[in-house]
Amino acid sequence: MRRQASQLVKGLWEQILTLPDTEILQLIQETQIFHDAAKIGNIEFLTLLTHSYPDLMWKVDSNGCSIFHVAVINRQERVFSLIYHIGAVKDLIKLYTDNEGNNILHLAGKLAPPSRLNVVSGAALQMQRELLWFKEVKKIVPYSLLEMKNGDHKTPSELFSEKHKKLRKDGEEWMKETATSCMVVATLIATVAFAAAFTAPGGNNDTGAPIFLKDGWFTVFVISDAGAMFSSTTSIMMFLSILTARYAEDDFLFSLPAKLMVGLISLFASIVCMVLTFSATFFLVYKEEKKGTLPRLVAALAWLPITLYVVLNCRLWIALIHSTCWPSRFMFRPGKHRLY
Repeated sequence: MRRQASQLVKGLWEQILTLPDTEILQLIQETQIFHDAAKIGNIEFLTLLTHSYPDLMWKVDSNGCSIFHVAVINRQERVFSLIYHIGAVKDLIKLYTDNEGNNILHLAGKLAPPSRLNVVSGAALQMQRELLWFKEVKKIVPYSLLEMKNGDHKTPSELFSEKHKKLRKDGEEWMKETATSCMVVATLIATVAFAAAFTAPGGNNDTGAPIFLKDGWFTVFVISDAGAMFSSTTSIMMFLSILTARYAEDDFLFSLPAKLMVGLISLFASIVCMVLTFSATFFLVYKEEKKGTLPRLVAALAWLPITLYVVLNCRLWIALIHSTCWPSRFMFRPGKHRLY
């Protein structure tokens, strides 16, 4: 459908090009279709129009915003990334201010629309995404715009703090609730792993040595139990550091998401090690009595919680990795489209 829509637009545009230039420019100006395309992130349509009329990038809408200002307001990364392809022209366009005296950094300091804010789940990650936008726009503006005041006598940083006050609070609550829930699970795993370390499967002989000491599965049991203990302890420490963090604005940019990412990964590792410990115990105790059927069945079923954990948290992991490890690469990378 997207390909058919693109072909339809090209066909319609070919018909419009048969009109006089004055009528075409008047049509674009009256309908605001150029800026509407930037608002919804239709980069194909933007490039199609600017290839015929490169001067359109200088045009502003009824609020005095260029397509790049509109892209910042509506958090359209692909449209904003076009600014890196226009060379020295961007040095003039980024100086534009809207009807309320807001420069492009002021617009980045405003709260994103709900439809774009909900692209990522969790208030903390939404706050991180807003900070990434503000930092990225800050890179391209001159120093004079950093302390410029708008019609309400607020600098971009002051406007950002004001508009994101509630989101920062919600992000703090979301992060603490997530850390508390995960820390309970990690604590349970650490408790079980610690107890299992001193309870050898099959018991001990007269000398106190484990009966299955020379069995290969006993080695798997020991290693996986130690892994569960150490990884769950690491997870507890990460979540504890989240609970005791100061929750300043800049903490949401890297510190808090990185701690959450490490905590979730170590918690996943502890669950895997716990399942390995459980499976190794069954292979040790029941492999001869049941000829291997029961331990294999139980070991296969034991991987069900691991699969569920991965499926249920996959999107959160991907969002954390993308926004924390390589934010500019995934959000603001220059694409193949060019305005001219």
